[in-house]
Amino acid sequence: MDYRWKRFRKWVKPLQNKQAYEQKRKALYTLLYLAQTGRIELYFGDESGFCLTPCVPYGWIKKGKHAPILSQKGARINVFGLLSTDNKLLTYQKGGSLNADFIIQCVDAFSASITKPTVIVLDNASLHTGGRWEIKKEEWEQKGLYIFFLPTYSPHLNRIERFWKQVKYYWLKAEDYLSIDALREALQTIFTGFENYFTLNFKELVVDENLILNFE
Repeated sequence: MDYRWKRFRKWVKPLQNKQAYEQKRKALYTLLYLAQTGRIELYFGDESGFCLTPCVPYGWIKKGKHAPILSQKGARINVFGLLSTDNKLLTYQKGGSLNADFIIQCVDAFSASITKPTVIVLDNASLHTGGRWEIKKEEWEQKGLYIFFLPTYSPHLNRIERFWKQVKYYWLKAEDYLSIDALREALQTIFTGFENYFTLNFKELVVDENLILNFE
């Protein structure tokens, strides 16, 4: 039989609006180009949650031995993160559930530190939309901070998604899940040492004139 054992993967491409996707992708490439040429700062934002249910899929184990990982219910650490195109990382943690008010507070705090025109790339989650967001966007734009929304069903365009995956599947170790305090400490080590010890090598943008909007 012509079959192979393969992992199933989530596929959202059929749900995309093709025209809207291409327009947004082209605009995002323009923002990446402007960031690479030093004309703006560009950050990718998103939320992630961490608990004592491990995501560690692989590890070095002696032959004939097993390495069970205890899965526990308990507290959860929720994080809103901002990752720039040059690997600057900002994280904001919350013990309880995240809501729009908390994310707005995070963006407010971030807006006070910008020194040049800055864009935050976000998805269309309910945490990022609504009446308060529309009001705050006007305030932020007066400070030089702008929000760019990705096309729907396009998580692959958000660079910070790759960062969360690296944290959960590669950088956290089995022993980091022994307690919520151990997990919190491990996350803090990763977050604070990211630029020096845990860098991500994103593919360089190849500037194609067909993918750059006219911004002059």
